[in-house]
Amino acid sequence: MKEFFFNTIQEFNDFIGVKTLHPLVSIARVERTAPIQEAVHHYGLYALFLKENKGCKLSYGRTEYDFDEMTVTSCAPGQSIKVEPIPGVPLAKYTVLAFHPDLLNRTQLGKNISRYEFFDYTSNEALHLSAAEVNIFRDVLSMINQELQHPIDKHSRELIVSNIELLLNYCLRFYDRQFITREEINHSVVKKFISLLDEYIARKAEYEGLPTVAYFADKCCYSTKYFGELVKTETGRTAKSLINDRLLSAARQLLVDETLTITQVSQRLGFEYSQHFVRFFKAQTGKTPSEYRKTA
Repeated sequence: MKEFFFNTIQEFNDFIGVKTLHPLVSIARVERTAPIQEAVHHYGLYALFLKENKGCKLSYGRTEYDFDEMTVTSCAPGQSIKVEPIPGVPLAKYTVLAFHPDLLNRTQLGKNISRYEFFDYTSNEALHLSAAEVNIFRDVLSMINQELQHPIDKHSRELIVSNIELLLNYCLRFYDRQFITREEINHSVVKKFISLLDEYIARKAEYEGLPTVAYFADKCCYSTKYFGELVKTETGRTAKSLINDRLLSAARQLLVDETLTITQVSQRLGFEYSQHFVRFFKAQTGKTPSEYRKTA
């Protein structure tokens, strides 16, 4: 399988076949005339792709990226994406903004780039845009592109970075909107999470250890960060707190069975050491397991 490395804007522009107007930023409208090749793309850049057709399948590791027409996908330095053609849709159509991390040096956006968590979503959650949102996205790209067409001067960097920040802020708003409008999907994910959690505590915890948010995020095909935000948006509570509630409920049921020792109960729930279970239980209830057992 072919591999492509994009560590500079020039390398990226050479790949998509456009002229380089700025050494650290690129905007391009791409309509491939050559068939999409199966390959792995390694990014040393930030990039936002507004995809206009479902011309390929993207994967981060083992996880497919969920996107269709008029969706935004993103990548960040250090990420690798597998690209595969889809039979019957051989050509890709998209608009892309790519920028090198050096562009953000000594800027406020550089200090705050971590707040744009969609760059970290190695998950199957793309950003689906409405027609109005597509227009906003393109309008901001147009302002950046106008600045790229202008000869570079002392104001260029500040204007480009401020408009990139504006675009990223809009994307944050659009993601928040998506959490709300995809309520039915999110609700089903939470139901699946709780079902998997109960099954894990009942059958796997004793052998595989305490349940973790990362485990269930992976089972639901989301990154840990995105999964955590989805659960918090849907339930108003963190995924970790829901796990603790289910562990506590199971602990109470097991403690009623006086044939089990405290150590056996802690092992059933996945605690490596019984003292950790005792601390957990007291933090949740104000009582030790032994004290609870006497009053249960």
